[in-house]
Amino acid sequence: MYKIVRKRALNDSVTLMEVQAPHIAKKAKAGQFIIFRVDEQGERVPLTIADYDREAGTVTIIYQIVGASTKLLNTLEEGDSILDFVGPLGVPTHIDPNAKRVCVIGGGVGTAIAYPQAKALHNAGIAVDMIAGFRSKDIVILEDEMKAVTDHLYIMTDDGTYGEKGLVTNKLQALIDAGEQYDEVIAIGPVIMMKFVAATTKPYGIKTLVSLNPIMVDGTGMCGGCRVKVGGQMKFACVDGPDFDGHEVDFDELMHRNSFYKEREAADREDPAHICRLTGGKRNA
Repeated sequence: MYKIVRKRALNDSVTLMEVQAPHIAKKAKAGQFIIFRVDEQGERVPLTIADYDREAGTVTIIYQIVGASTKLLNTLEEGDSILDFVGPLGVPTHIDPNAKRVCVIGGGVGTAIAYPQAKALHNAGIAVDMIAGFRSKDIVILEDEMKAVTDHLYIMTDDGTYGEKGLVTNKLQALIDAGEQYDEVIAIGPVIMMKFVAATTKPYGIKTLVSLNPIMVDGTGMCGGCRVKVGGQMKFACVDGPDFDGHEVDFDELMHRNSFYKEREAADREDPAHICRLTGGKRNA
């Protein structure tokens, strides 16, 4: 069992949890993820490690309350425990020691994944610009944390209620046009956002890294659910990634695969009672 030592609502639909997991905290690096299971009947859910404290033995996760499992997780409070908390999984983000300036881009809750990347780069002595995009002011998260690990933080909102109005790609293009020289761009967020970030940087030959979030089950490369096409080859996001060269990713195929279960997910939100096809067991999550 893994004890929840801190819980904080970042906005109405996003929550931060700090979990006692010393073995994971000891080895965790930026870019890796964990898989949790709330209880014996729970599904396996992957979440990126948002932060960790090796001394305290804690791992921080940030999740959006959208499905049955995250809703169930959000019913737990400080002092409660999660049954399974496995990791660290995935390949850590590669930090290029020769890089001088990197632009990190986060979209929505993807900012929670982009933040540890920016922090790792900052701690390595690399100058970091960060562009964080949100729909509106009321869902902005981690602003203070991002400011602490960046040289320049640019917040974009779709409706202009905070920061600058526009898309993250608008700001990225403006910075490039202004003469900013980036050794690398790291983009994490909705697939469509990452696709257009990669399209923006490609004409300039700027190395672009994206963190992919396809459907994942076991997290060890055995189920094949998280397969993605990169450079014409099939890769597994759980063991080959989740970071990949954004100029090589087949984003259209990824978006198609991610849409497979949208109807079922919508139905489950309306009626969360689920009957397992293997055991016939029923669960109200």
